[in-house]
Amino acid sequence: MNPSRCDVLRWQFDLTWSLFEYHLERLQPDDFLWEASSHCWTVRQQPDGRWLPDWGETEPDPVPVPTIGWLSWHIGWWWGAAVDHAKGRQPRDRMEVTWPGSGETAVRWLRELRGKWLEVLGQLTDTDLDAPAPFPWQNDHSRTVAHMVAWVNAELMKNVAEIGQLRLVRATSKE
Repeated sequence: MNPSRCDVLRWQFDLTWSLFEYHLERLQPDDFLWEASSHCWTVRQQPDGRWLPDWGETEPDPVPVPTIGWLSWHIGWWWGAAVDHAKGRQPRDRMEVTWPGSGETAVRWLRELRGKWLEVLGQLTDTDLDAPAPFPWQNDHSRTVAHMVAWVNAELMKNVAEIGQLRLVRATSKE
């Protein structure tokens, strides 16, 4: 029996998430704001207590090395937007999405997003995958829900690899 397209996309997501859990379980509180380079992007606590990310409207050259905190904010921002689009809701503006303020709460936030994404995936049918999807392609109406789900899987895998690499570099630099 051939798996459905939904089954394959769900399998791909589950594989990516299992790799993420490997790193999430091993992260230490100080890992989140560790700066691997002086040229980095991180999340910074504002006077009002909110944690906001460094950001450039155009991508700098060279691209700053992000902290794990910044990457966890980034995942929360784009993944939350993907969930909102998939559920037909208007996503929050990027600057309204703040980092939770600690590694423990960031990990909890990401796991909650996983649960919301699993709800989305659990409701999809192969027919749904052919519907147009506006995210993350604002003006490209040729992309489908299948493209969006595949993009989430790919973007998550990229961010997981970045977090894993930073975690490993920090862990070995302590030796």
